Amino acid sequence: MKIITIVGARPQFVKAAVVSRAIEEHNKIATSEHIEEKIIHTNQHYDDNMSDIFFEEMCIPKPHYNLHLGGGTQGAMTGRMLEKIEHILIDEVPDYVLIYGDTNSTLAGALAAVKLHIPVVHVEAGLRSFNMKMPEEVNRILSDRISTLLLCPTGTAVENLRAEKITDGVHNIGDVMFDAVKFYGKIANPSEYIKTLVKSGYYLVTVHRAENTDNIERLTNIMCALDELAKFKNVILPLHPRTRKIMTENKIVLHNVTVIDPVGYFDILYLLKNSDTVLTDSGGMQKESYFFAKPCFTLRDETEWVELVKNGANILVGADYKKIIEAVNDSKFTPDIFTEQFYGDGNSGKKIVELLLKGR
Repeated sequence: MKIITIVGARPQFVKAAVVSRAIEEHNKIATSEHIEEKIIHTNQHYDDNMSDIFFEEMCIPKPHYNLHLGGGTQGAMTGRMLEKIEHILIDEVPDYVLIYGDTNSTLAGALAAVKLHIPVVHVEAGLRSFNMKMPEEVNRILSDRISTLLLCPTGTAVENLRAEKITDGVHNIGDVMFDAVKFYGKIANPSEYIKTLVKSGYYLVTVHRAENTDNIERLTNIMCALDELAKFKNVILPLHPRTRKIMTENKIVLHNVTVIDPVGYFDILYLLKNSDTVLTDSGGMQKESYFFAKPCFTLRDETEWVELVKNGANILVGADYKKIIEAVNDSKFTPDIFTEQFYGDGNSGKKIVELLLKGR
């Protein structure tokens, strides 16, 4: 069996590492069907610290194809990816194309495969924020509509698909990011620089979603709120290159926040584990916060991880300066809200391999 895996952004590297490891474990003991995996990296995240370091430290097989297609508008990027991926799929003739999450790389891979009648496997299917202004929402909905296997991380995701009359090929296999935290959390060795930052309590922050970075009013409100919070407790912000560029162009300056370059997965796990609280617009970081029992304030008006909001571990604060400050200062969290097992048993990678071998 030949599988083409398509990745292009940080969360996808983490998810792909789990499945690649499960494939490797299967091949070690397989008595019949061997699985050959080839990875296409679109380079949607083209900064080395957001790409190469993940492959190195997580022991992900090196990509067989590097497309170097980061940058540009949403449509232009997706179109270039679609063209390049299609050529590769024609040459490789895989049995499945494996896509992750909700990026432009996800949609481009799904479109290229389905037009060539290659079954698409969507890991993290069924998530919905119900905000069609988000490019991620468009990407995930379209990818789900044309996928053969829809591998959901939660029961909520399964119900979202059922509401859209999608039931064939749908499986709740848990969240591969939970697998990753369980495995890599035990072996992660942070850099010496990151260790020097962790001295006392701090807020860990990430901001990269287009809904925030492309709206200067929202971005300004968020950064001003972070600067205010940083007067009383350290705020560590690994700054996405695109966010940094937009801030520079619009003269948004942080005076109190500790701004650092993007970091690898081991470093972010260490920062998460030792933080007091997380503020983020990242879907992946919302879950990772929960895995480490850290309160999370989501810098968005809605989230696809609704179960975390319902149980009180995640509070939506949007980009409202006053709401961010008041929520962080006034909210109380108790340990019991982090005990629910929303995301499976940590064996999602193995379940994915089993479903691929079954063919449905």
